[in-house]
Amino acid sequence: MVMAPRKHREREMLFDSVIALVFILVACVDLCDGATVVDVYRLIQYDMSGVPFGSRLASLNHHAASLHFSPHTDLSRTVLLIPLRELNMSFVKEYIAESKPLGGLIFLLPRLFSFENKDDKGSNNRDVSTEPLRNVLAELEQILIHANLPYPVYFAFEDDNIDAVLADIKKNDVTGQPATATTGGYKFVVSAAEPRKVVSPPITNIQGWLAGLKTDDDAHQLPTIAIVASYDTFGAAPALSVGSDSNGSGIVALLEVARLFSLLYSNPKTRGQYNLLFGLTSGGPYNYNGTRKWLRSFDQRLRESIDYAICLDSIGSWENELWIHVSKPPENAFIKKIVEDFSSVAEELGFKVNLKHKKINISNPRVAWEHEQFSRLRVTAATLSELSTAPELLEKAGGLVDSRHFVNEATIVRSVKLIAESLARHIYGHQGKNIQIFADNTNLAVNPSYVRSWLDVLSQTPRVAPFLSKDDPFVMALKKELEDHTDEVNLHRDVLEGVFTFYDSTRAKLNIYQVASVTFDLLLLLVLGSYLIVLFSFLVITTRGLDDLISLFRRPPSRKVKTA
Repeated sequence: MVMAPRKHREREMLFDSVIALVFILVACVDLCDGATVVDVYRLIQYDMSGVPFGSRLASLNHHAASLHFSPHTDLSRTVLLIPLRELNMSFVKEYIAESKPLGGLIFLLPRLFSFENKDDKGSNNRDVSTEPLRNVLAELEQILIHANLPYPVYFAFEDDNIDAVLADIKKNDVTGQPATATTGGYKFVVSAAEPRKVVSPPITNIQGWLAGLKTDDDAHQLPTIAIVASYDTFGAAPALSVGSDSNGSGIVALLEVARLFSLLYSNPKTRGQYNLLFGLTSGGPYNYNGTRKWLRSFDQRLRESIDYAICLDSIGSWENELWIHVSKPPENAFIKKIVEDFSSVAEELGFKVNLKHKKINISNPRVAWEHEQFSRLRVTAATLSELSTAPELLEKAGGLVDSRHFVNEATIVRSVKLIAESLARHIYGHQGKNIQIFADNTNLAVNPSYVRSWLDVLSQTPRVAPFLSKDDPFVMALKKELEDHTDEVNLHRDVLEGVFTFYDSTRAKLNIYQVASVTFDLLLLLVLGSYLIVLFSFLVITTRGLDDLISLFRRPPSRKVKTA
């Protein structure tokens, strides 16, 4: 009768001890393995004419360090976490130029470069404090995209979690002890499959028509004016290349011009005797590959009917002047008429339009401006841009610095007024007359809300062509918007060709683990071992008695003694 309650108490004690052990183990795990997860965006990986560029790896599993590491530290198994605000450009150039071994790089960007940033976006006045950061990031981006980096390179944005991790890493680095398996620290892990080539990357051109009004005695085809803008981007991180200005501003301006003229052309009394062709083209950063294919799909009759084409590129962050870039001589009658229309309207609106003439070198595959693809087919064309000179290949094509924060819808509204009024003067024969068709506070006024909403959409949509499927929701949204304002909207699909080869794996999750040192592991092992020994001894004493516990440690008698 006495034995049963005793056994019951022994079971309860054993159960409580096991529970206590579990709590200790869980607590130890928390101390050893506190993890943070961060969104990261991989540096672009591509080949140009077979030459590799960008980051060649995606997976990451290394201890972390900051720029405060000891001078003689071996970084071959270390990933550096570098805030843009503290970036030492000489260090980056040195490590890249000399191909020094690194485990990986993670650049920490301020939130103002994020497409999720909604604070003070589109300020018309340049924030002087952010200009140095923009310049540093633009320089860094050009270095990275033109380098072959045999390790993972990622971008992340500042937040409280990763800032706290960076502060701890700096403290550890100041002590002169790099993070290793023996000293502890932080470990950065990105689990990602090996990047694969993007096979036959699609490009999609979108076009819509507004047919002009034919008179009874006009048997000839009406002349056509083409308004064109390239919609895709290129940047160091494809998942961040939203191109708010280049060329989000051009797309927004084209859509608003299409909306305005759809109102005019919906009434036969105000419909002009010009066809309007609206084209949203792909492959812009790659020598306007999509524009060339789109134009070559035209029949000869349509191509010959184009009076001129106006291409829109980066018109969202200028102040007092814009540029018209042409390939034909300024003395050309069509060019003179285009420049006169735009210059007179600009003067009335209070700013200036300059002319820049650049001849085309047919033997050079480099196409600096979109209008040059028209000019190569002997079609009169010009590009309207805030840029006074043509950017280099893969430069100013919607990179990391081209975010919503630095583009203002009021600037685009002014650009739209300029384009719409200039086209109207040409279409309706109002050259030299101060007639405002799209005056403010009328039914034909430019709609700032429409401009703002589309600019917001574009500023949150990465548009690197090789990573846009042929039926991508963004492409379908552009098609639908053109259908709302124009007729005969259709898609021209093709494949991006040329010297470029691209690789996937553009974004990932970074797992940050706090790793305990070997000293802590040994101490933990000692504590756990001591606890288990005490627990075992206590259970044996309470269940079998002290003699049984002592007998476990006695040396058993030899066989000879037993035999005797």
